[in-house]
Amino acid sequence: MTIRRPGMPGDLPRPETLWARWGLLAVLEATTEGEETPSVHRTGCWIDTGGLHLDDCGCTWWTLARMGEGRFVLYGEDESSDVKWHKPAIDMLAGAPDWLPHEKLRDLLEGYELGCVYWYEHGAWSRAPYPDDLDDDGLDCGMSRFADRNDVVQTLDLGEGEGDTPQTVLDRAERYELTPEALQSLVAASAHDHWDLPAMLRALHVTGLAGGGSSPDVASHGSQMA
Repeated sequence: MTIRRPGMPGDLPRPETLWARWGLLAVLEATTEGEETPSVHRTGCWIDTGGLHLDDCGCTWWTLARMGEGRFVLYGEDESSDVKWHKPAIDMLAGAPDWLPHEKLRDLLEGYELGCVYWYEHGAWSRAPYPDDLDDDGLDCGMSRFADRNDVVQTLDLGEGEGDTPQTVLDRAERYELTPEALQSLVAASAHDHWDLPAMLRALHVTGLAGGGSSPDVASHGSQMA
């Protein structure tokens, strides 16, 4: 899947798929130390009560949050984004629904910390309209790592061992069938000595990737992920 510059709503995967891929990385990177670190100082992928987060401590940061049944919001910034510097100014919240976290987003806008906002409801992604001369909103550099499934597979570092392949682990995550037992088996079979299984299990619970009714709209969409 290709994300254009600037991004188009149709370039993004279904939110359940995006959540699964991003959430899997958050689970694999989870540590107790990270849980105790303020979000402003965290890097990599993680999950908390505010949603899924990505921050490379330099060029890009993003958040994907569930906002109720069938509703998601994706917002963040990549240094490639021209939106906040465009003249005349672009209203990134033009046409946005009232269920978005407007106070949070307004704070980011006022601090020139936001590059773009996308929201999902009624089965489709949307964003504010852009002028024809806008070159980039940062979506490609920020989210392309999750849009292409092969890129996600290549990113997964499971260590040397006799456990599941990255493809198999991602399959389970996208089906919302990454159970605690499967995660425990993955860790046991890996040669990695830095994994923090208790923290990984806590992150797994929050992501909902184990299924059991806690994943986002998995009952209606889980069989349609691609």
